[in-house]
Amino acid sequence: MVKKPTGVHKGRLVLWVGIVVATLGVVGASSWPIASNMKLGLDLKGGFEVLYIAEPLEAGQQVTPEALLETARNLQRRIDKTGTAEPEITPEGRDRIRAKIAGVSDEAQLRELLKKPSELTFRDISGKKEMVGSDFAPGGATVQFTETGQPYIGLKVKNAEKFKDVTTRLLNAPLAIYLDEEQLSAPIVQAVIADGQASITGSFTLDEVKQLVDTINLGALPLKLTEKYTQSVGATLGQKSLETTVIAGLIGTVLVLVFMIVYYRVPGIIASISLLAYTWLLMLAFDLMNVTLTLPGIAAFVLGIGM
Repeated sequence: MVKKPTGVHKGRLVLWVGIVVATLGVVGASSWPIASNMKLGLDLKGGFEVLYIAEPLEAGQQVTPEALLETARNLQRRIDKTGTAEPEITPEGRDRIRAKIAGVSDEAQLRELLKKPSELTFRDISGKKEMVGSDFAPGGATVQFTETGQPYIGLKVKNAEKFKDVTTRLLNAPLAIYLDEEQLSAPIVQAVIADGQASITGSFTLDEVKQLVDTINLGALPLKLTEKYTQSVGATLGQKSLETTVIAGLIGTVLVLVFMIVYYRVPGIIASISLLAYTWLLMLAFDLMNVTLTLPGIAAFVLGIGM
């Protein structure tokens, strides 16, 4: 004699079915938007990777960690201006910078732009270059604080007489600071400076002061970048790799689900639903963490499902 399910059992069954339907609905509705929003690596999207060796332009200088880091930041800013999405620029070791740039339409032009040394200049209101980064002492830009705790920039130049001449001619006029063709700041010359030491004050935040200090110090030690290693992946090859990998991953996932349902029956169905939810949560985590997805990453993703 078969016992009929009680009201409590029916309620649990309805609740379980409701949870399953809601879970599958959320997974089905949001999986494609999440997947299409993921950042793809070079092997899937196409692009190029370059490893640079950094060397000082001036003889007798050394490549400092600060100069290497600021050079990497400048490369990042240059690439951002071209509209290229989310490049990866990272310093490595004592004198290397690695650039990974996906989705590039003109690789040759971008590579030429990257290896050009950054130019720090100080210009008058007409755009005339009055000073360059190498006019400042290495490490001559420092973070200073007023008595009230307001940060400002301390400066020290190599040639005090040249700086005196510049500040005499530009008294009460701006002496703008440019990195390449981007204006970073335009302080007003408020006095003739004869001792080669000056300051840039204003309503700066501490982060803004630190960034400008790093930029000026890099200008005092410009670095030359030489390509040590390069690898290119065509967009067509990357797209083909992505399609093939996704198809293989879907086939593998379906086989795992079918095996569990056939072998374990009802527990297999429950496990399959849980596995789909796990896969969705993992994709969501990748998206929120802005993870760059590569071929090995997809392989590890599918392997995780199989495990």
